[in-house]
Amino acid sequence: MSWDAVVLAGGSARRLGGADKPLATVGGRTLLDRVLAAVATAREVIVVGPVRPVRLARPVAWTCERPPGGGPVAALAAGLELVSAPLVAVLAADLPFLTAGTVAALVRAVGGADRETTGAGQRGAAPLWGALLIDPAGRRQYLTGVWRTSVLRARLPTAPAGVALRSVLAGPRVVAVPADERTTLDCDEPADLERARRWARMAR
Repeated sequence: MSWDAVVLAGGSARRLGGADKPLATVGGRTLLDRVLAAVATAREVIVVGPVRPVRLARPVAWTCERPPGGGPVAALAAGLELVSAPLVAVLAADLPFLTAGTVAALVRAVGGADRETTGAGQRGAAPLWGALLIDPAGRRQYLTGVWRTSVLRARLPTAPAGVALRSVLAGPRVVAVPADERTTLDCDEPADLERARRWARMAR
């Protein structure tokens, strides 16, 4: 199934001293560029946040949440306005080790679920509507997932500002895909960013 990508790149990054987190560098590339590289094969790439310079060699659509600073659900709502594919990858902009292969696995998990059966082997179970990563500690990564666009639109509240993301994305028809600590690392704090830079140096 074809898919679009929505990258959430807003927020104030208070835990990083107010720095523009998507432009922080890991291994010589910004966090935003690293995430965009992982979704380069999406039909449309949409970034929610201020326009920034990026290296992706294809067009990127930019939009902003309303109101500015309204939180991740408001940002998701703004991004979904530009989505036309049946599936959408919804990703944070601070995932330095997200890869195209990981995103593809999530797309396959959702897109291939139409023929699912019930546990008893009977057909008729509702299809999966989302797949997300789960880290080694068992935490679901709600901003590293692929979702059915129609379901996301139906679950969005009429007033999305300030709404908790988990209340929109959690559900019984969401599959958790295990991933390692490196893949699920998000750079919320200075220690996370330093860990990412250390791992990138080790990889080189």
